[in-house]
Amino acid sequence: MTTPGPHDPTGQVPRPSATVALLRDGPAGGVEVYVQRRSAGVALGGVWVFPGGRIDAADSDEGLDGHWAGPAPAWWAGRLGAEVDLARGAVAAACRETLEEAGVLLADRPVPPEAVAAARAGLLDGRALAEVLAGLGVRLDTGLLRYWGHFVTPAGEARRFDTRFFLAALPPGAAVAPHGLEADQERWVAPAAGDGGLAQVMLPPTRLTLRSLAGFAGVADALEAGRERPVPRVEPVLDGDDIVLDDGERFPCAVRLLRGPP
Repeated sequence: MTTPGPHDPTGQVPRPSATVALLRDGPAGGVEVYVQRRSAGVALGGVWVFPGGRIDAADSDEGLDGHWAGPAPAWWAGRLGAEVDLARGAVAAACRETLEEAGVLLADRPVPPEAVAAARAGLLDGRALAEVLAGLGVRLDTGLLRYWGHFVTPAGEARRFDTRFFLAALPPGAAVAPHGLEADQERWVAPAAGDGGLAQVMLPPTRLTLRSLAGFAGVADALEAGRERPVPRVEPVLDGDDIVLDDGERFPCAVRLLRGPP
């Protein structure tokens, strides 16, 4: 877990989190990526994001292993370069948040839409993920995920996250739907066309993830690339009102979006 550095005046420890870029094949080739606009009144209101959120303590519970299909937590620990508990938590949170925020279940077998909706409602009402999965009679299919990015909010921000980014294909027959209290709009964007004109209302990790998906012929190619894609830890620095990457690229809008309008 990241700790605040000596130049972080806020002393904020970045909160571990996970997010998923859901993909589908575009009608003219390439991929389309699902994004949501955060509702006014919630954190990052007005910003376009992927489904995701904090890793809860329950996401790292070993009891989830009985509801787990695909690569085991120990395998994910090696892939993420993290302790097993954190790796389990990141993968479980990615799947949980995809269900909570997009209404999409990443499981080892298809589930009728009405059952998925009921499971989502259960999670939002506070039921544990393991309980929801047991009720459905399914396991998380972690083989549907590909590890794609690792971004840490710059030191000095009042709200900091240490976020693992994953890819997943929209399952056959699944339909996305935002959680009405947290997102007020949704859209599929084609990275090859520039991010749908939403760049100025996206945080840098979202923009960079979209950019990285622009060259793929389709979802299968992107997922194949994700099997062994090198994933460096990226922690930009603040320079005035800009966020600056190691290569010097600057994002002047990011601080304003994080802190809200003056």
